[in-house]
Amino acid sequence: MGSNKRHEAIKTIATTRHKLDYVDFKTKHIKEQFGANVFSEEVAAARLPKQVFKAYQKTIKKGMPLDPTVADAVATAMKDWAMDHGATHFTHIFQPMTGITAEKHDSFLAPTIGGGAAVFEFSGKELVKGEPDASSLPSGGLRATFEARGYTAWDPTSPAYIQHNPNGSTLVIPTAFLSWTGEALDKKTPLLRSMEALSQQALRILKLFGNNTAGMCSRPSAPSRNTS
Repeated sequence: MGSNKRHEAIKTIATTRHKLDYVDFKTKHIKEQFGANVFSEEVAAARLPKQVFKAYQKTIKKGMPLDPTVADAVATAMKDWAMDHGATHFTHIFQPMTGITAEKHDSFLAPTIGGGAAVFEFSGKELVKGEPDASSLPSGGLRATFEARGYTAWDPTSPAYIQHNPNGSTLVIPTAFLSWTGEALDKKTPLLRSMEALSQQALRILKLFGNNTAGMCSRPSAPSRNTS
């Protein structure tokens, strides 16, 4: 009974919230709108310092570790860009083994210590990793429900984007979902890891044919099993 009501609610949201008639293609060309709400490479290059952008690109294209200071700079740029598009919240979106996506929403607004004021903040730590309540999500029997601790890990190879809703706009950050010991709890992590494994084996074949210059360019940075 409860499950049916849940599916009915999701169906109602899907059929009533997303309308296509708010876009006027007659007055604005589609190429001006395509990707307008995406934190793309072009947007990142315009908003990040040159050295930070280069480090950010190495993380995306070569899987290099992301320095905390770079993560903070990227998070700040994302927040400013998102707020320029009307966003007040951010969410880590992931694909648990339920057949649908899941999200954990937080506000950019944070109260200051004393004075009763508030500021808009978004740190690199909040961008890179989240800690959702995983007790209601399938784990494939990896651990008991009361031990269900899962983490969302930012996937920089999938660009963040803005989702506009009737009740406001949200910065959506694509992530992978893992247990605290690194086991995959979603459908995306195995895909990222398999792509990386295939890339490594492809490089071995290329070297057999004498190509020693090919590298792991544009490969996904698959979450490690040592995630803690």
